[in-house]
Amino acid sequence: MKTLRFPSLLLPALLLASLAPALRAQVPTGNVTPGASVEDRRKALNALFTEYWEENLARNPEFASSLGDKRYNDRIADYSVRAQNEWLAHEQNYLLRLAAIDPAGFTDQEKISRDLLMRDFAMDQEGAEFKEWEMPVNQMGGIHTTYPQVVAQLSFTSVKDYDDWIARLHAIPKAFDQVTTNMSIGMDDHRVPPKYLLLKALDQAKGLATQKPEDSPLALPLKSPPASIKPADQERIRTEMLAAIAKEVLPAYLRFARFLEVTYIPAGREQPGISALPDGAKYYQFLVRQTTTTDLTAEQIHQIGLDEVKRDEAEMLAIAQKLGFKDLKSFYVSLKANPKLRPASGEALLDAYRGYLTPMTAQLPRLFGRLPKAKFEVAAVPDYLEKTSAAAYYQDGAPDGSRPGRIRVDTYNATERNLYDVESIAYHEGLPGHHLQISIAQELEDVPTFRKYEFYTAYTEGWGLYSERLGKDIGLYQDPYSDFGRIEGDMWRAIRLVVDTGVHSQHWTRQQMVDFFHDHSNIDDTNVQAEVDRYIAWPSQALAYKIGQLKILELRDRAKKALGDKFDLRAFHDQVLDAGALPLDVLSSRIDGWIAAQKPTEQKPNAP
Repeated sequence: MKTLRFPSLLLPALLLASLAPALRAQVPTGNVTPGASVEDRRKALNALFTEYWEENLARNPEFASSLGDKRYNDRIADYSVRAQNEWLAHEQNYLLRLAAIDPAGFTDQEKISRDLLMRDFAMDQEGAEFKEWEMPVNQMGGIHTTYPQVVAQLSFTSVKDYDDWIARLHAIPKAFDQVTTNMSIGMDDHRVPPKYLLLKALDQAKGLATQKPEDSPLALPLKSPPASIKPADQERIRTEMLAAIAKEVLPAYLRFARFLEVTYIPAGREQPGISALPDGAKYYQFLVRQTTTTDLTAEQIHQIGLDEVKRDEAEMLAIAQKLGFKDLKSFYVSLKANPKLRPASGEALLDAYRGYLTPMTAQLPRLFGRLPKAKFEVAAVPDYLEKTSAAAYYQDGAPDGSRPGRIRVDTYNATERNLYDVESIAYHEGLPGHHLQISIAQELEDVPTFRKYEFYTAYTEGWGLYSERLGKDIGLYQDPYSDFGRIEGDMWRAIRLVVDTGVHSQHWTRQQMVDFFHDHSNIDDTNVQAEVDRYIAWPSQALAYKIGQLKILELRDRAKKALGDKFDLRAFHDQVLDAGALPLDVLSSRIDGWIAAQKPTEQKPNAP
C-alpha cells in the first residue's frame, strides 16, 4: 500500500476505441494540420504530454513536492468544488486534443502513452458523477493527515525551504474550510462514510489538534536545521513556524474535529457497504472496473476469492501436517502459544524486516536484467496513523535520490503481531516488490514523465503479491513457519476478494467480514480489525492484489508454454516492468507481443 499518490483512472479498451473516432470528429485539429507528417504529430503529442504534466504539478503542489520539485512548495491544493469542475473541463479538453492526433506511424510506446492518458481522462469524466470529493475523509486519511505526511517527504536545506513550509502552514486553514464545505454538500446528497469509521478519524484529528506546537509533526523541520542556516534565521523561522501552528493550524484542527463530532458523524451512515449510497451499486461496479482494470463483475470476483481460499487452505494444511499437526485448528493454537513467533519490541519487528531483505537483495540479479538505483530503508509508521494502519506499506522515494523509498512498518501492539508473515511482507513492500517496481518506473527514460508515476492498482499491488511468491520460486522461505506465512498472506488477499465484494455488493455486515477472516486464517485480530475497516473505507482497492497477481502468473505461464526452453525469467520480468505501471489488458498485449518476437521465424521450404 502506498500513500500520497494521485490515482489514475481508465476506460476499457473497447469503450475507448469506440469513443476516439467520435471525439476526433468533434474537435478542430488545432496545431495538428490535416495530413501532418509523423514528426509533426509526434511533436504535438509530446508537447501535449509536457503541458499536461506541468499543469498537473501546478494543480497538485503537494505531489510535486513529493517528487522533489520545489517550485510549488509554498502552495497547497485547491480543494474547492470550483477547482474540481475546472480540472474536469481541462481534462475534457486534453482528451479531445489527444483524440485529434492521428497515431499512425507512432512507436508502440508513443501509442501506449497516448492511449493511457486518454483512458485516464475518459474515466475521470465517467467517475465525476459519483462526486468522490463529497466523501474526502475516513480513518485511512483525509485533510487532517495529509500535511503531516507531506512534511515528512520534504527536504529542508535552505531558508526558502523553511519559509515555503511556513507559507503552507498559513494556507492549511483555508484547505480545512474547503474540505468541510465539500463534506457538508455530501451530507445534503446523502454521501457520507460509515459513522463508526468517522469516529476513528475524529480520534486522529483530536490527537493532532491537542499536541503542543513544538510536538506536532507539522513542526518536524525544526528538529534538525542545517548548520548552513544562520542562527538569527533559525530563531526567526522557529518563532514564525510555531506561531503559525499554534494560532492558525491547530485551531483549524480543533474546528474540524468539532465539525466531525457535532455535525458530520451524526449524519454518518449506519451500513458499512457502499451500496447504501443512493447510487452505491453503480458506483461499486465503476470502482471494481477502475481498480482491477478488467471487466470482471463483483459476483465473478467473489467466486474467484472463494476458489483461491479453498486452494490456499489446502496448502496451509499440508505445511501444518508436515510440522506434525493433524489439522489447521491445532496448528493455529500452537502458533498463538509460541513466543518465538512474536517480536519482543517494535524495534525487533523492524529488524526482522531488515533481516529478510538482505539475502533477497543478493538474489535480484538472478531475476532481473534491470535493477533500480534508488535506495530504500525500513521505518516505523508515524504514531498518529499506527492505530489504523495496515501492517506495512511503501512510501515512494524522491526521483532525485534525496529521499529513499521507505517500507513503513506498523509497530503498534508490536508484541502481539506475528513474525512468520514478515518475510513475505518484506518482499511485497520492498524487494522485489514495490520499491523495485516503482523505482524502475521512476527511472525510465523512454516514456513521457507522467508514465513514470502512473498507478494502476491491479498492476502495482498485483506485482507486490507476485513478488511474495517469487521468493519461494528461488528457494527462500527456508523456515516452514515463514512459508506458512507466505501462503497465509496469499490467503489474506484471497479473503479480500470475498469480503470486499461481500460487504459492498452482497450487503454483508462488518461482523461477517471479521468472522470470515477468522474462519479461514490465523491472522491476528489487531490486523483483522484494521483490515476490514480499510476495505469498508476504500471500496474495491483490496481486490487489486489477487486479480493482478493471477494475471501476472497467467502471463508467465503463457510465455513458458509458448517459448519452452527459450523462456528467460529475467527477460520476462523486464518486459513486465520496463514500461511502468499498465492496465492489465495493456500488459497482456505487451507480453503477447514479446512472446511473438521471441519465437524464431519459420523458414519456408526451398522451392523444388
